[in-house]
Amino acid sequence: MAKLGVNIDHVATVRQARQTIEPDPVWAAAEAQLGGADGITFHLREDRRHINDRDAELLKQTVTCKLNMEMSIAPGIVRIAERLVPNQCTLVPERRQELTTEGGLNVIRFKRPIAAVVKRLHRKGIEVSAFIEPIAEQVKMCADLDFDAIELWTGGYAHARGVRARSRSLRQLEKALDLGWESGLVVHGGHGLTYDNIGPVAEMEFEEFNIGHSIVARAIFVGMREAVRQMKVLATGVFQ
Repeated sequence: MAKLGVNIDHVATVRQARQTIEPDPVWAAAEAQLGGADGITFHLREDRRHINDRDAELLKQTVTCKLNMEMSIAPGIVRIAERLVPNQCTLVPERRQELTTEGGLNVIRFKRPIAAVVKRLHRKGIEVSAFIEPIAEQVKMCADLDFDAIELWTGGYAHARGVRARSRSLRQLEKALDLGWESGLVVHGGHGLTYDNIGPVAEMEFEEFNIGHSIVARAIFVGMREAVRQMKVLATGVFQ
């Protein structure tokens, strides 16, 4: 049975639009947990465009379920992760001009610096995941680099147009998912998943889904607890 990780970044995005103190993503994390979230995910970017250092510190102090820090391999961010010691760090690509993470990390191209970061985080007792596209070579390299888990980019499926394109994307996800488990990796999924499209991937053998924007958007109308509860039913089959 899959678990649900809730990404709270876009609560901070709303706050930063006015450079004020609300809404507070730390409060949102507490509400998400009360709604049944199995994990809280946040992305501390180099430019601090949404989540900031204060948020990261308070999330570490207050989150009682799994805390997952999305991060680049920039030296300054790695040092913060080593100090915070979240339960898991997920290595992601990061570009300054992007609105959100647009694709997977190329672990083949950057294998040497990535391998060094994985070793550093493991020395702190942190589980390490890679956010990658559902490509066999990328999955195999993650196993070679001693990652504990991978998070498959589901954006190809989420953004597909037409029945054939969606079916092709789902087959690609399923193949990468199976290969991940066969390679000894725990397999998560995320990006672009919504209340409307989660069904087909929820039927696959993912360990966990990380979902943010769709939950935050619904929370505006029904509240964070209820938004999380509704998504958890769809993604995991668990009624909170």
